Amino acid sequence: MNTADAKRILETALICSTQPLQVRELRVLFDDELGADTIKSLLAELQDDWLQRGLELVSVGSGWRFQSRPELRDHLDRLHPEKPPRYTRAVLETLAIIAYRQPVTRGDMEDIRGVTINSLIIKQLEDRNWVEVIGHRETVGRPALFATTRQFLDDLGLASLDQLPLIESPAQQGALIDALAEAAQPGLPMEEETVEAPIEPEADTDLAELPPAHSGTPS
Repeated sequence: MNTADAKRILETALICSTQPLQVRELRVLFDDELGADTIKSLLAELQDDWLQRGLELVSVGSGWRFQSRPELRDHLDRLHPEKPPRYTRAVLETLAIIAYRQPVTRGDMEDIRGVTINSLIIKQLEDRNWVEVIGHRETVGRPALFATTRQFLDDLGLASLDQLPLIESPAQQGALIDALAEAAQPGLPMEEETVEAPIEPEADTDLAELPPAHSGTPS
């Protein structure tokens, strides 16, 4: 099979798929006759082929997919004017803590944020399929351990947690929260905050000292 035919098969499969496809799944298209490195090389060529088009081929947490380019979002949103749910800064800060410190318990999150975390905050993130329970800490009460999901990576357009930006200053922390807000609710402002009960002593959420969690890229 020549390169042009192989690229056309990959292109068609990715465009028609409703979910990202991993390299091992794409190899099935060729009855495993093409190796993983060859598939990745062809995908890189396809990325170049689509550089000047409205769609782009990207690698995200669940695999490879075609998606519309971010700069076209405002135009496409006019076809579907319904608005996604809005999230408070408390929800987004909690999500950032889970992303950077996972796996973490609810108690860990409360220690970092300095306030009691409403159970509805965790439920909102679980309902969005951005976080999940991956186990329990072997301590008194065996509290649940939370981590982010592949859906979280997909929605942020990341292939792995290694691509999370380093947080070295309050300004960068604010930019991260804004990025999460935009991914969760494109074009919408954050919902107004509700008053949260502080934990003594009260502390501000500070992600600057938190190194990103690490996760491998899917293949």
